Amino acid sequence: MTITDEDCLDETLAFNAQFEAAAASRPPRGRVPDADVLALLRRNRLGGDAPPVRLPQGRDRVVAGGVTVRAFVPDHIDGVYLHLHGGSWAFGSADGQDERLWHLAVEARLAVVSVEYRLAPEHPFPAGPDDCEAAARWLVDHAAAEFGTQRLLIGGESAGAHLSVLTLLRLRDRHGITGAFRAAHLLFGAYDLSMTPSQRLFGSRPLLSNTDSLRTSYDRFTPGLGAEQRRDPDVSPLFADLTGLPPARIVVGTEDPLLDDSLFLAARWQAAGAPVRLGVVAGAMHGFTLFPLTVTERELRRQRDFLAGA
Repeated sequence: MTITDEDCLDETLAFNAQFEAAAASRPPRGRVPDADVLALLRRNRLGGDAPPVRLPQGRDRVVAGGVTVRAFVPDHIDGVYLHLHGGSWAFGSADGQDERLWHLAVEARLAVVSVEYRLAPEHPFPAGPDDCEAAARWLVDHAAAEFGTQRLLIGGESAGAHLSVLTLLRLRDRHGITGAFRAAHLLFGAYDLSMTPSQRLFGSRPLLSNTDSLRTSYDRFTPGLGAEQRRDPDVSPLFADLTGLPPARIVVGTEDPLLDDSLFLAARWQAAGAPVRLGVVAGAMHGFTLFPLTVTERELRRQRDFLAGA
């Protein structure tokens, strides 16, 4: 394992400490938010004072028999990036990162298509994966006509990284589609919902994600399933046959409870025959790219360069 960004470690750890102190001052919440709290969390990114900014460059449309996507189409297009947002399968939205996705579209010369997949607990597994699969299949069939290119890429953050891998596996296993997506970009994903050692051992440290919050997320997304059932490859892609998947870039921080997920997936991905770039960011917590850090600026630049060159 090669750790990057050690020159930024002091800044990154200082931010983690500030985040923990702020989290410790908030009143405790129950394990599963009630409907009112859930609605508030969904409206406001990270519990902020205002919802994220919607840009006029983002265009919403319904595809694939009812799945909504939000497309950002720059003047010059060399490929299409299918983006699956994070949020523990229960939060987030296709319009939650308009500014970031529009900058990526322009700088990497990509049409960016973000999927508004259904959220748990109202729509538990397999609703979200079904929507992502449908959007991906639509893109395979219509990218050339819609965007003038068949060069497809896929990726996402956290839950979106998990959904990205499931989508590639579903395209292969259900539709016989391999090679349509040329690369996958996977940021701090959860790939074993039965919990890897790093998930189980992380504890209650109040960073953006910890052992308790992960358990709650899995209960919400896959209600009624035990650990053994969550090891099903249809749920936890770490246990799947990864043959035929495209080159990938897999990124995680050293202070993320999902560290093992990325390390283990990278090893299995490479063993299955596809090139892998593994980035392990010194001191970074789960979701670190949401925050104004030097490592965030670097990571966004690396993501742009990987997708532009894939």
